Amino acid sequence: MRRVREHIEIKSLDQIKLMREAGLVVARGLAAMRDAVAPGVSTADLDAIARDVLAVEGATSSFLNYGFPPFPAVICASVNAEIVHGIPSPDTVLHEGDLISLDFGAIVDGWHGDAAITVPVGGVSAAAAALSAACEKSLWDGLVAARVDGRLTDISHAVETSVHGSGNYGIVTGYGGHGIGTQMHMDPHVQNIGRPGRGAPLVPGMALAIEPMITLGTSATRELNDHWTVATADGSLAAHWEHTIAILDDGPWVLTAPDGGQAELAARGVELSATAAVGG
Repeated sequence: MRRVREHIEIKSLDQIKLMREAGLVVARGLAAMRDAVAPGVSTADLDAIARDVLAVEGATSSFLNYGFPPFPAVICASVNAEIVHGIPSPDTVLHEGDLISLDFGAIVDGWHGDAAITVPVGGVSAAAAALSAACEKSLWDGLVAARVDGRLTDISHAVETSVHGSGNYGIVTGYGGHGIGTQMHMDPHVQNIGRPGRGAPLVPGMALAIEPMITLGTSATRELNDHWTVATADGSLAAHWEHTIAILDDGPWVLTAPDGGQAELAARGVELSATAAVGG
């Protein structure tokens, strides 16, 4: 393992394969929580499901006791106007029409995986559904830009362009994606807006968590009194989607997607790395 351009961690193929194991734990946990989302379910119930997945998989949490004050859960559960870092609670019960973002991280043999999804609770408004769809689309458009010989802000520009192409949404700028590997949050920071062709070069062995966050209102945010939850300043709905991607010589590998990203990448004319196609 070597480092280039400040503190950007470059992984070997074997290390990326370990990250894939962590990514699959994350994928299974998010799928289990998604299936459990329903009116009457609490965010603490969803956290319990994620804890069970970690236990069954023999993995540990990227989130539990992270930071200061120590984060008290293994997932972030952010409802409606909450953008990211929502703390699960038995008092936060989901209702028909809510929109919830679930962010989950896992560690396998010292290597991290991190991803997030936004899930409708029962039937949601057309505006809420379109918001989440636009955010997910911008994630995949950003992932496509994570390729060898590109630059870091190519990803930022792709996310921004995609969001603006989908509608009049606010793009949260105070928070964004990040490098990932032996730690959950590493260099570089990946903005969700920016001009292309700037920042660190994208080289084989880089792993990034790309995570657009958009709103139905402005991009302004506020931090709640728990010192973790970030919400929209204007009370508008928010959506958050995230995947961890590895950049390889012959293409990308979306480590937290069950199919490695093959379907969504193919829809955008990008071939999955042959290593990913063989490795699953």
